[in-house]
Amino acid sequence: MRIHCKLLASLLCLGGVLILYLFLGNAEEEPHVKGTPKANALQATSGHGRARPPTPGHFRAMQDQKAQRHSKKKNKKMSEMKAKGPSLREQEKKRPTMPEEWMHLAVVTCGDRLEETVTMLKSAILFSKKRIKFHIFAEDSLKTEFESKFKEWPSAASRKYEYNIYPITFSVGNAEEWKKLFKPCAAQRLFLPMILKDVDSLLYVDTDVLFLRPLDDIWAFLHQFNDTQLAAMAPEHEIPKIGWYSRFARHPFYGTTGVNSGVMLMNLTRIRKTQFKNNMIPAGLTWEEMLHPLYQKYKNYITWGDQDLLNIIFYFNPENLYVFPCQWNYRPDHCMYGSNCKSAEDDGVSVLHGNRGVYHDDKQPAFKAFYEVIRDYPFEDNLFQSMYYPLQTKFLESVHTLCGRIPQVFLKQIEKTMKRIYERRVIVHVGPRVRD
Repeated sequence: MRIHCKLLASLLCLGGVLILYLFLGNAEEEPHVKGTPKANALQATSGHGRARPPTPGHFRAMQDQKAQRHSKKKNKKMSEMKAKGPSLREQEKKRPTMPEEWMHLAVVTCGDRLEETVTMLKSAILFSKKRIKFHIFAEDSLKTEFESKFKEWPSAASRKYEYNIYPITFSVGNAEEWKKLFKPCAAQRLFLPMILKDVDSLLYVDTDVLFLRPLDDIWAFLHQFNDTQLAAMAPEHEIPKIGWYSRFARHPFYGTTGVNSGVMLMNLTRIRKTQFKNNMIPAGLTWEEMLHPLYQKYKNYITWGDQDLLNIIFYFNPENLYVFPCQWNYRPDHCMYGSNCKSAEDDGVSVLHGNRGVYHDDKQPAFKAFYEVIRDYPFEDNLFQSMYYPLQTKFLESVHTLCGRIPQVFLKQIEKTMKRIYERRVIVHVGPRVRD
């Protein structure tokens, strides 16, 4: 009995030792990362304590883990970008591009006015920023000469404009009668709204006009029109006591001194749609319906042709006219009796109008100086050397005249224009200086 008890006790002790040994052995082993098989551990050692070389399975497993982490990051980033909306660059790509805005310039040329017209067009593209579409109304014999002149201009100038040449046409009344009204073909301007049906807005100028600053600046007056205004002109004179209309006109005219039509900005779309008040019938008339009856009524009383008809129209419809300052249509009348254009004294002449043939005689050498210098200026030459300095020299020869005694009025604006062009061509293109 004693022997059996001793044997049972020995077996129990041996079992306890075995259980303790197994428990301690498992506790000494390194725990595995959850979800990772032990076989994937790169630092698994052999019984001799040396690192076992990784197997191809090890590399594939690690690459799969990296790909999964990269995919999660990418998906997270895309989710954040979608939540924020499209980037600025994506918005710019999707944003529709605005069509290029063209300025439209019209002129009517007949007789010996070819050189004058070409010089005017040259002054327009020399200083302007946006591109211009020229609408040239000319006798058939002048078409080839215009095309020849344009071919002489360099490609850099040609990129700034397009042109169309139209025949002289009058949609109502007697064509020969209209053609001989005042200056040859000048009445053509009255019919521009009906001829240029696809043009919304237009600047009309006489052949003897020169731009001394960008055409863009006078074009901007279109944005200042109110809801009823459809055309813009400058006053015929600043002082009623010496103005022609206020002293001699035998027909209605706009305001106290009338308006001069040598520079006329027009919203053609509004002109085509408007019913104009008149003194012929109680109802309104369209522009085209009104022209011939109006001419028939006043043809024995008008002196300045189409300009007089425009004054009559806006006498009955003053709310349709925007009046811009005299510096935008500066004529000998503004200086030959003493300086009487305040806006030109303040800001300089913006648009020079050499009416009465002053570009071609010696009555107003200040006006003639501008015409000759712009006419003879070689494209792409230095503006200061080839235009501004010759102007200063020529003005020294005109100090004996009233207009020549105020060179600051004539030269102030064109000097500003040349400085802006210099900055745009040289400073902007070169850019800021980069330090080494």
